[in-house]
Amino acid sequence: MLETRHLSRLAPDGHDLLLQPTHFTLMPGDQVAITGASGSGKSVLLRTLALLDAPSGGELLWLQRPLRADAIPAFRTCVSYLAQRPALIEGSVLDNLQLPYSLKSLKGRAFDLKRAIHLLAQAGKEPVFLNRSVAELSGGESQLVALVRTLQLEPRVLLFDEPTSALDPQSAAAVEALVLHWFQADAGARAYVWVSHDPEQAERMSTRHLTMAKGALRERQP
Repeated sequence: MLETRHLSRLAPDGHDLLLQPTHFTLMPGDQVAITGASGSGKSVLLRTLALLDAPSGGELLWLQRPLRADAIPAFRTCVSYLAQRPALIEGSVLDNLQLPYSLKSLKGRAFDLKRAIHLLAQAGKEPVFLNRSVAELSGGESQLVALVRTLQLEPRVLLFDEPTSALDPQSAAAVEALVLHWFQADAGARAYVWVSHDPEQAERMSTRHLTMAKGALRERQP
């Protein structure tokens, strides 16, 4: 599904190697957790996989083919990155859920209100939640909105960069449940990578556990 060959990334100064040449394969059905110390390269890896930051070397393959520049917009509709602190626009929850459909890459796709309400219900939110101003949302609610905004697009791969580290236990559990519901609805065609600083969460949310240290990705030793 998603594969890297010698993928690497240099620091902006062009000298320090933030991501060592990395070989990584994400298959359909994979639930991967990555743990490691702060500054070990976890976020760098995810942002490079999502092509939010351009790789300095190596190759990224999608569906067994090298990813060309003209295919990146379509790639980003299939592979989504969720940050620790989501970026929401001013306005209502509904405004934020409708936002992606203004992008050229989603031309021809329309916002599905029933789908959005269904996803919010899975997170324990009533339809009236759509009218809430994002300025009034808690950190947990903001993360749920960002997650629903992504899930409504039916991505095939999700890349989570410590999505619950700033949340209370109840909000974190709601995010985890929503992710697992998305995954289990079509586990044979979906996959995710979950970066976490919490070893218990990493175990709970994964069937495969990797570690990072000094920009190098490794399988965790038993």
